[in-house]
Amino acid sequence: MPRPSVDRPLTIGAVLKGLREEFPDVSISKIRFLESEGLISPDRSPSGYRHYRPGDVERLRYILRAQREHFWPLKVIREALDALDRGLTPPMQESGRPGPPQPTTDPDLAEPAGTGGRLRLTAPELAKAAAIDTSLVDTMVGFGMLTPDETGHFDELALRAAHAAGALSAYGIEARHLRMFRTAVDREVGLVEQAVAGRSSKDAAAERAAVARLCLQLHAALLKAGLRGTP
Repeated sequence: MPRPSVDRPLTIGAVLKGLREEFPDVSISKIRFLESEGLISPDRSPSGYRHYRPGDVERLRYILRAQREHFWPLKVIREALDALDRGLTPPMQESGRPGPPQPTTDPDLAEPAGTGGRLRLTAPELAKAAAIDTSLVDTMVGFGMLTPDETGHFDELALRAAHAAGALSAYGIEARHLRMFRTAVDREVGLVEQAVAGRSSKDAAAERAAVARLCLQLHAALLKAGLRGTP
């Protein structure tokens, strides 16, 4: 039986019909129970009918698989869903638990790649993803090289920085040696902001990205030129 299309909002009946292909015992009362526990939050129409989106359906599948294959209680499922909401991946490993993603790198450091996305890692999760000790995370926070958000979580940019710092430590370059990067970045941020000062908010965002890209290109070019011919 083909799954119902999830390109448009689905009623609870349509969701149930699609889920029963994989979960024959699922019921409307089961879906509503999961909603009452706060594990799913479908939209409501003005008349009060539930409208399920693709994300709601996949969330239900994850919950039902976790119960069937791992026998997780709701508390553990809630923690796993929170991890998924914070950008941890993949949704189903051998253990079933979401894990921190691998850090990505900017090709040749040619341009800034986003602002951190939706990823939100705890300090232990950041350390695990970057393959470093939590003590290094604490040191980098103390030196202003990593900045958690108001809830104490770290984003994709923090993951890249932590991963790079960990890799550099293998060459004897410790966190205390990296403070010069923080100082240099602060100066470059000041130059970028000075360059876009007085622009409208719409124009400033594009100009800020353009100037930042040029700063990265200049930095990479100077570094490569300085190392050229080094044995």
